[in-house]
Amino acid sequence: AFPDRSPQRVIMTLPGIDTSGDGGLLGLALSPTFAEDGLLFAYVSTATDNRVVRFPIGGTPNPVFTGIPRGETGNGRALLFADDGTLLVGTGDTGRPRLAADPRSLAGKVLRIDVFGRPAGGNPVWSSGHRDVAALCTAGGDDAPVYAAGDLELNAVTRGSDHGWPDDGPRAEEPVVDFRTAEGGLGGCAVAGTTVFLGSRDGERVHVAALDAQGRLEEEPESVLDGQYGRLRTVVLDPQGGLWITTSNRDGAGDPADDDDKVLRIVPPTSEGGSPL
Repeated sequence: AFPDRSPQRVIMTLPGIDTSGDGGLLGLALSPTFAEDGLLFAYVSTATDNRVVRFPIGGTPNPVFTGIPRGETGNGRALLFADDGTLLVGTGDTGRPRLAADPRSLAGKVLRIDVFGRPAGGNPVWSSGHRDVAALCTAGGDDAPVYAAGDLELNAVTRGSDHGWPDDGPRAEEPVVDFRTAEGGLGGCAVAGTTVFLGSRDGERVHVAALDAQGRLEEEPESVLDGQYGRLRTVVLDPQGGLWITTSNRDGAGDPADDDDKVLRIVPPTSEGGSPL
């Protein structure tokens, strides 16, 4: 996609991807040293697993981390490089919630690995109990929280945190925000200071959640672009403060217009109010 609205073009097609169910080319992240090595990291589905691969544009994908469980649904998709250069990987429970609680399974987890696929800290599992991690985001910095978004929840994840649904008793970690079903389908998140922006497919909007200094929700989230462009997925902030948003109307659940799907860029809401397009 190009900011001058010139036509999009395909720069490469990744081989060996299985798009059955909700599998496919599910996540992308630039190498922390992209300017020097030109590498992209991708979260992809094969016929037997989900995996992280890396490649230069036009090059051959090489496996980085393999063996993440594969299902018809709940395959995860999130990739995020932390400030220390480690890679956070959000997986899904493949429709089997027991796997998210199983410490021996890579399903329903946030994993933390290095660029070669080696576990960071001896164990790749960073957090557990997730249904389907669609996006990971952080404001950056040593003490900044990492957030995982997926389905109806935004969670703050830390090493060893458990976000599952026990049969009895309270949850180990309560979500930062828990949306109603009609407002859910979270597909993307971005952080500016203590404000989190969340792309919502089912809600067809961008949720704007203002948090306090402890990372707790200050008040009911607001929203922008409600119903204007259909299902919204990825949200990314650029260095100029613009919010880039992708629509997701050709995913089989939307009602696409002739010019879908789109990449949008808006000036996000601020404490002074307003969100001019």
